[in-house]
Amino acid sequence: MKVLEAGKRIALKNILFATDFSPHSDVALPYALEIADRYGAKVYGAHVVTTEDYLFSAPDVWPSHPPEEDQLRKEVLRRLEEQLRGVPHEALFGAGEVWSVLSRMIGEQAIDLLVVGTHGRTGTRKAFMGSIAETIFRQAVCPVLSIGPKVPRELGRELRFERILFATNFGKESLAALPYALSFTEEDQGELDLLHVVEQPAVGVIDAEEVKASLIRRLEQLVPPEAAAWCDVKCLVEFGHQFARPAERILDVARARVADLIVLGVRPVPRAVGTVTHFANSTAQQVVAHAMCPVLTVRG
Repeated sequence: MKVLEAGKRIALKNILFATDFSPHSDVALPYALEIADRYGAKVYGAHVVTTEDYLFSAPDVWPSHPPEEDQLRKEVLRRLEEQLRGVPHEALFGAGEVWSVLSRMIGEQAIDLLVVGTHGRTGTRKAFMGSIAETIFRQAVCPVLSIGPKVPRELGRELRFERILFATNFGKESLAALPYALSFTEEDQGELDLLHVVEQPAVGVIDAEEVKASLIRRLEQLVPPEAAAWCDVKCLVEFGHQFARPAERILDVARARVADLIVLGVRPVPRAVGTVTHFANSTAQQVVAHAMCPVLTVRG
């Protein structure tokens, strides 16, 4: 995804839809197809199986015994061709460690956006569209649109991101996502909510209203003046506490504001970290797992 200067349309040429053929991936498919149709993009449908035990194969798809790779490849490509019919596309099959294969595909196909469905599972169990989704959106060099388990199964209407919630802690990783929030808002001439959550203010030590006013001014300064011509901006500050961490507050605001899309900047996962549990309880992971709308994550 190339974000152009203010007033220009987002350029989306290549979209990668990663699927394990589960119901969670099926929910994400219409988003990939709709976005591709809207932007005139090509969709690359990809399924990855491990070379060890085909752990990432949906159990109702393959024979009870491990199939030969050639047979499996043919079946995967057939199913992807069926799913992607009607849009410019290419079906891809990969075998090996999931993220390594997807990363190579992103580079080889010059992918602008990766679309995945996730069941939001955390913990040590590996699952293609589950906890490994965190590894994907923290290492992908392109933005990742995650469709979590609580997103409605049917779009129900033409896909439009009319109200976008951009949550920021003012860090450089977070602010890397701001151009995407602005560009998507511009595309639909929509509303953009900028949110900052004060995690745990010290009771009695700060003047909450003064802090809130100061932070709202900081949020306002993030929006270029020309944005007023094509979107309505609302700046919000929420206070967390020990029973409501930032993820819960972001989700609360998204529900209250009926957000169509949540945009977050994320820190990259260190390559030295070999498990997907390193960030298992991170704000981004919790938002993706519980959001009622898609979540766009951008690696800082």
